[in-house]
Amino acid sequence: MQCLLAAIRVRMGRLPITLCLTFLAMATVTFGVAPKKAVDVPFGRNYFPTWAFDHIKYLNGGSEVHLVLDKYTGTGFQSKGSYLFGHFSMHIKMVPGDSAGTVTAFYLSSQSSSIHDEIDFEFLGNRTGQPYILQTNVFTGGKGNREQRINLWFDPSKDYHSYSVLWNMYQIVFFVDDVPIRVFKNSKDIGVKFPFNQPMKIYSSLWNADDWATRGGLEKTNWAKAPFVASYRGFHVDGCEASVNAKFCETQGKRWWDQKEFQDLDAQQYKRLKWVRQRYTIYNYCTDRVRFPVPPPECRRDRDI
Repeated sequence: MQCLLAAIRVRMGRLPITLCLTFLAMATVTFGVAPKKAVDVPFGRNYFPTWAFDHIKYLNGGSEVHLVLDKYTGTGFQSKGSYLFGHFSMHIKMVPGDSAGTVTAFYLSSQSSSIHDEIDFEFLGNRTGQPYILQTNVFTGGKGNREQRINLWFDPSKDYHSYSVLWNMYQIVFFVDDVPIRVFKNSKDIGVKFPFNQPMKIYSSLWNADDWATRGGLEKTNWAKAPFVASYRGFHVDGCEASVNAKFCETQGKRWWDQKEFQDLDAQQYKRLKWVRQRYTIYNYCTDRVRFPVPPPECRRDRDI
């Protein structure tokens, strides 16, 4: 406003007024922004082991956790709470070297079996020298079959990277180090179910899936390379905690992820998403005409076709 008043006082020339009005116009535009950074907290604050307790190793007071897979068993953990919307992230360093046949999973899942909702990251192991494959999927109302696969543009076993899901009433966005790799919009208006009334728990696990994980099961797990280890940090949870039977979030509309700037990606984020799709996508259910002769209705809204 001070800029506008100053410009009005200028009697000659249009440049100051033009600049100031342009500034004001820009100030009224809301842009999509990256989710808030997660806060590092110990594992036990928000999570607990669910199986094969002796295959989870705790380091640095629980600020770092290793999941161990051998020929006898894998292991996993889950969140203490259930959440209805929020931002859910984890820093993970994948199994190094020859990890073919192994799967490291990080996902959200509802407790209902018949009308199941789920949001998945699955990291498919590789033979040494081959890229890790990241598979994502979204289940709504018991329906999945929405697989997308990308090659990561870095070696995820060399260092920790952030993998996160932003879930609100408007969209689900998958991020890798703040780069959006997938968007699933709320398309209820065109008949596509969207997870909005079933709280989900957060899960992660390391397990053997050599019947399908690497080259469709052609590459088997080399147990001579065991044990396989996936490393975790960053156990902060930023979500609306709810009981399993809750149908809504009591603070709906008041949390940071509900605000306008998180209801869509901005132009720069869509540009980065396009970069991922053009360079690194190796499978997208939306373009699979064998499985789906007619593209599913959400694909166009999600900009997958």
